[in-house]
Amino acid sequence: MDFKALVSAMAPETYQKLADAVATGRWADGTALTEQQKAQTLQLVMAYQATVLKSDELFTVGADGQLIQKTKAELKKQFDNNDAIARFGHDDI
Repeated sequence: MDFKALVSAMAPETYQKLADAVATGRWADGTALTEQQKAQTLQLVMAYQATVLKSDELFTVGADGQLIQKTKAELKKQFDNNDAIARFGHDDI
């Protein structure tokens, strides 16, 4: 199986386990990743983000292989919604 086919066939649960391992530096059972495992796991996670997820979330890999970065204005627009759960005034204590 070639690399692209492997990435395309990967289950979302497998991707999440690999992403968690890269983020923490440990497998789910607590065993530390070796340097080679870190490099290979990171490569799989980035390839999955670019080819399967096609996410536009900040600091993920886009379909073009580039890291998604947004300006402050883009982030403010993304998170500036009026659907707040609760709003409190200064004197509402």
